[in-house]
Amino acid sequence: MTIVVTGAQGQLGSELARQLKPDAVGVDLPEFDLTDRQAVLGRLAEIRPRAVINTAAYTRVDRAETQLDRCRAVNAEGVAHLVEACGELDCTLVQVSTDYVFGGQGGRSTPYRETDPPEPLGVYARTKLEGERHAARCPHHIIVRTCGLYGHAGPRSAGNFVQTMLKLGRRAAQLRVVNDQRCTPSYVPHVARAIRFLIECPAEGIYHVVNSGETTWWEMAGEIFRRARLAVEPQPISTAEYAAAAPRPPYSVLDTAKYHALAGRPAMPSWQQALDEYLAEVAR
Repeated sequence: MTIVVTGAQGQLGSELARQLKPDAVGVDLPEFDLTDRQAVLGRLAEIRPRAVINTAAYTRVDRAETQLDRCRAVNAEGVAHLVEACGELDCTLVQVSTDYVFGGQGGRSTPYRETDPPEPLGVYARTKLEGERHAARCPHHIIVRTCGLYGHAGPRSAGNFVQTMLKLGRRAAQLRVVNDQRCTPSYVPHVARAIRFLIECPAEGIYHVVNSGETTWWEMAGEIFRRARLAVEPQPISTAEYAAAAPRPPYSVLDTAKYHALAGRPAMPSWQQALDEYLAEVAR
């Protein structure tokens, strides 16, 4: 009944390991390196899980532009190693992917379905799509696309947008926040709960799993400050003004109709409800 969770010291990985107790076996660096094929095959052969949930990834989006080989080694080749191991063990691979596989279609204003052709922008996005394509070769696979995760930090997680806004909002009266990227940032416990359901369903194929609704980072920052009662007025700026190294999708809202059509699935609340839940947890 064991389920292996890779990247178990990150935000989503640590939450999945917590929710899946006592069945979860969490693995992470340095003991478990996705780029080491023999180590991956050997460790999973020892555990012999019924499923592997891969939350491990190279997520430094801007740095990836100059570290293509490292990014691909983790996000694509590492997934290929998991596919090989899962094929030998006849177990399910759950690959966690991203809304960033979309965004190249200018002027888009309707949520992306699982059947829409990906159009990734940038190195990180392209390598995550490569990882998806490797995962799809696994006889039993689930690909979960999600977006802008925030939750309790794991030992290896680098923080999240809500956490950053709260930290900066306590030190400054004004902040500049991008207002031309539409997406749906999602609360980690809700995403983890949905992944648990998909494994038990059992489901196969691609599923979009995000909180409902859509927003921009500027709109979300305003809601964070209002709900946290911080006297901060975020100033909207464009992606061009932000001048990040990697391109960002201007619109990457995901359609969750396929997931919500599953009988008995836990619903994904609105992003506003999710934010309230997270802030209530932080305040405790």
